[in-house]
Amino acid sequence: MSQNIEKKQILVYSDDSSVRASIVAALGRKTASDVAEHVIHEFATGAALRAYVDSHTDVDLFILDGEATPEGGMGIARQLKDEVFNCPPVLLITGRVQDSWLAAWSMAEASVIHPIDPFTLAQSAAQLLRRSHLASA
Repeated sequence: MSQNIEKKQILVYSDDSSVRASIVAALGRKTASDVAEHVIHEFATGAALRAYVDSHTDVDLFILDGEATPEGGMGIARQLKDEVFNCPPVLLITGRVQDSWLAAWSMAEASVIHPIDPFTLAQSAAQLLRRSHLASA
């Protein structure tokens, strides 16, 4: 019996197109050799991200820019965790190491700091996707 491996669905939010481009470049086609390929959906506004989430149930990971304006990724993360049943994991990108307490407040499962280190981001995303896969298995 062949196993159909579906692509992981990753939602990326930042008002800054260069941040979104850095995230997409860091993730490549796969976050790790043992994790399925993914599709990335990019959002420049919180409203667009929420509209997508309201109409799709196939999200595997959120990557949110905590430094986005006018609506920061931390507030969006907290809202998603409060309002989405069995909310997928959230990876926050913060401005400073000292902001880790804010990432914890937002209920994000992981955080990395700006500037984005491609290896760290891909490794963190892969860990969350693995956990998400185990939880749904």
